[in-house]
Amino acid sequence: MIGPVPAPTLRRLPAALVALACLASNANAYRPFDGTDAAVADDGVFELEAGAGRTRIGDVDNIALPSLVFNYGLPHDTEIVLEGQFNREMGGTVDGPRNSLGGTQLSVKHVFVKGSLQDATGPGVAGECAVLLPEVHGSSGTGGECAAIVSDKWDALALHLNVGIGRTREHDWARTASLIAEGPGKWVVRPVGEVLAERDSNRARLNSALVGAIWQRGDDLAFDVAFRRARTSEGDFNEIRVGLTWSLALAK
Repeated sequence: MIGPVPAPTLRRLPAALVALACLASNANAYRPFDGTDAAVADDGVFELEAGAGRTRIGDVDNIALPSLVFNYGLPHDTEIVLEGQFNREMGGTVDGPRNSLGGTQLSVKHVFVKGSLQDATGPGVAGECAVLLPEVHGSSGTGGECAAIVSDKWDALALHLNVGIGRTREHDWARTASLIAEGPGKWVVRPVGEVLAERDSNRARLNSALVGAIWQRGDDLAFDVAFRRARTSEGDFNEIRVGLTWSLALAK
């Protein structure tokens, strides 16, 4: 995904919100959402998710360009994911460097129960665990998170439920839940949406809603655009996301 623009890069936010929003980047393999689906890249297939985003908080704009996610399919319904994004803060008064590399993490995702996303019947179940890596001009700490994902699809609708818990780079416990809805998969351009809620051990909170669209340009290429509105315990912010997902079979 280009995923979301992680709030930790916005150093003007209080530390409690920064700790909470570390989990906002757990959307490790599905643009343009914060959550993901119960599917992985096929064995030997490389997927690139790239894009840009803009978040506005007060008089400071945070520009994410580029945001990159690298997925590689492994045997036995597993994939490995590496991600990060370059951020530039513009406007206002910002302490410290305006450029940073944030949202850096390495994760492994596995499908435990094949479902409708794998052309089987009923809901599919997957799990994903990530190591949060130190950021450049961001948080120097490390953390981890794990999420359970349940997905199902029908002719007119697909739903993906994510429930996760983790330890942020600031060493707070945080939990998150999100629900993704997608329009008919047969449509070339399908509407999408997501609602998300996060809480941490310091009682900081984040609630957000996202609406957008995915333009499927064949089996190997898709473009996306989305608008996200978020409300936190310290204030509100808006975000625009645009990007693409491209896949390539490297081995058979």
